[in-house]
Parts: sequence; structure tokens; C-alpha cells
Amino acid sequence: MKVVLINRSDSLGGAAIATTRLMNALSQAGVAARMLVVDKRTDSDDVARVGSPITQRYCFLAERLKIFASNGFNRRTLFKIDTATHGISIAAHPWVQWADVVVLGWINQGMLSLNGVEQLMALGKPIVWVMHDMWNCTGVCHHAGQCTAFETTCRSCPLTGKNGDDISTATQHRKQQLYGKGNIHFVAVSHWLEHQCRRSSLMRDANISVIANPFPTAQFSAAFDADNPWHIAPDRKIVVMGAARLDDPVKGFDTLIDTTHHIARHMPHLAQQLHLVLYGKLRDTSLLERLELPYTHLGYVSDLKSVYSHAHIVISTSRVESFGYTLVEGMACGCTAVTTGNGGQTDIVEHLKNGYVAHSGHPQDIARGLEWAVDHMCDRAGQHCSIEQRFDQAVIARRHITLYNELITGKFNTLS
Repeated sequence: MKVVLINRSDSLGGAAIATTRLMNALSQAGVAARMLVVDKRTDSDDVARVGSPITQRYCFLAERLKIFASNGFNRRTLFKIDTATHGISIAAHPWVQWADVVVLGWINQGMLSLNGVEQLMALGKPIVWVMHDMWNCTGVCHHAGQCTAFETTCRSCPLTGKNGDDISTATQHRKQQLYGKGNIHFVAVSHWLEHQCRRSSLMRDANISVIANPFPTAQFSAAFDADNPWHIAPDRKIVVMGAARLDDPVKGFDTLIDTTHHIARHMPHLAQQLHLVLYGKLRDTSLLERLELPYTHLGYVSDLKSVYSHAHIVISTSRVESFGYTLVEGMACGCTAVTTGNGGQTDIVEHLKNGYVAHSGHPQDIARGLEWAVDHMCDRAGQHCSIEQRFDQAVIARRHITLYNELITGKFNTLS
């Protein structure tokens, strides 16, 4: 079997990491897998850049300018919207012609247009579209938040600032035309994301399988290293939270701050037991001063294994996550998990078994979760094993291969 994967980048962003891991997992399972990107950052021979830098730049800028004009020249929402009106034409690329199956990932910002997707569909090959957020089932946004317009007709989008029909309406209509052609099979990386798609007028009846992102479990060890490099007192439980950008609003750093306030003021016994270790960039470093628990901020970290090997708890306060890689990484290193339940985290964390799910998302509930974690530290080897059994790249590769074979032979059965 020959598979070509399409993603904007091979390493920048969660979708890029997931797509590269899928390519590697398929290769290790005996599939000939290659990847096409416009932003190549690795030296892999199985990854090729498509389009010249000038062409890619034109596609990126042309789409942004149209969005900028359509949202009232609002820079705040400029990169929260994608319309896929411009992209590189890849249907004639030798690797696409070579492949038995075409797998799409995150294709926005100059990689592939919706017209380009239609050109791929015209080839008659199975098209599998792995969804890493809600963009496929909305007009233009990647996470709808409290907006429910995607359930019917996207219009008066809060991200465009316009009343009535807008670019969200036009893009939703274009997606509807595309999906109506019928030969795209969608993969949601969590049951939460599938549920969002089933709410959508665009994808209510679409062919959707739920297959999680693959994870290289063997690269992570559950062994605990008590000799932490941050000189944190050994009687403290180290709680790790991380993101590419910690103060991205979706990551809920303000919720973490409020959680520390609640603990410091109402749970002093717990405050004396915790130390936060934070990794990732911060645009506003003054936010750290609002934390009311001791903390260490590491900034950008390239080796997450070394962080989690010294930690006891991994925490996610995200408002929404399509999957939840930081939880998987922490648990693969043996950490007990504490998380909100606003997304794919509930596919990873089983409440009061391998962690605590604060379904309300309230700081008080998250604080209770941290207290539970301190009192019920999970077996580190068991945490690692739970990730290996459910999300290891070999497990996920087998599910993808089964899907591809069923699509090729026309014998598809819904996976869950």
C-alpha cells in the first residue's frame, strides 16, 4: 500500500507533529508513506516541499488579505479564520499520482484550497481527511466555542464582525458543495470532535471514523527521577503544564491562575505540597506574577521527556482540546493527570482511575482534582501502559491501515 499525507508543515504545530508521527507509524507497519508540505523543517527524505516559496507566499497573503478585508481589518481575528480559497495545486504531483490513498491533515494558510481538494477527489482515489480541530464542520473557525451557528447556517460570525451572510456563510456553502461529491472519509481524533461534527449541518451524515493521534510510547519512560534540576524541595509534588504558547486563550492559563488563588486562600494544606513547572512561550510574562503557588517557568523546551520524568502530575486547563497531547506525554512518563473535560481529554483520562476530570472547568473543581491527585498518585508503570495500549503508534497505524484497505476495496465499516 502507498499513502501520501498532506499537511501544511512537517513539524510546526500539533497537527504537523501528529501527521509526521502517523507517517512514521505507517512506515514502521510496512506501508510506503510519504508527506507533502509547504513548510518543511525536517531533513526526512520522505517529506517533500511543494510549490515555490513565492507561490506559497502569494497563496498565504492573498487569502489573508481577503479575510482582513472581510473582517473589517481586525488583526485580532485575522488568524482565527481560514477560508481555504488559495493553495498549491498538487493533484499532478508525482507522489499524489503514485499513492493509493491520499490523507489530508491541516491544509490551511496557503497549503491547499478547497478547489485543490476537489481536484484530488477527481482522481478517484480514496481521500481520508484527519480532522485536528472543528474547521471541517464550521464555516471558517477552528473552534466554535459557545457559537452554535454551525449546527444550521454560519452567518453573522463573531470573528468577522458582520451581520448577515459573510465569509463564514460562503465558506460553509463551498464545503457543502465539496462534501456532497461524496468520496471523502473523515477521521476525528477524538469522540468529542466526532460529536461536534455530528452536530454540524455540514457533517451530520458524513462518513466519520474516530482514530486517535499516534504516539511514540517507546520513546517515553515511566521511571521517576527524584533529582530534579530546578532545586525544588523533595517534599513538593511537581505539577507540569505546557503549551507552545501558554497564554493562548484556548489553553486556559487564566483558569490556572484562578486555581492557584483558590488553593492559596482555601486549601493551604495543598498549597504547601505543590510546585508548578511551566513550559512554553508567554507573550505576557507578567501573568506569572499572578500565580499564588511557587512556580518555575522553563520557556521553550525541546525535550519534554526530561521535564515529565521529574514530575508527579500533568495538568491541562484548556477550554477545549481536540485531543490532548500534553496529557498523553505526561501520562506516558507516569504522571497522574488532572484536566478539564472540554474535548478529547476525556478519551485519555478516565475519571478517578488514571486521573481527575474537572468536567465543570471551574477553578474549584480543578483544585479538587489536584488534591485528589496528591492523595491518589497513580502507578507510573500503569500510566505508561494505559497510553501504550490505546495510543501507541503501532496500535493507531493498524487502525488506519484497516480503514485504508476497506476504502480501497469498498468494504468500509464504521470504526469507533
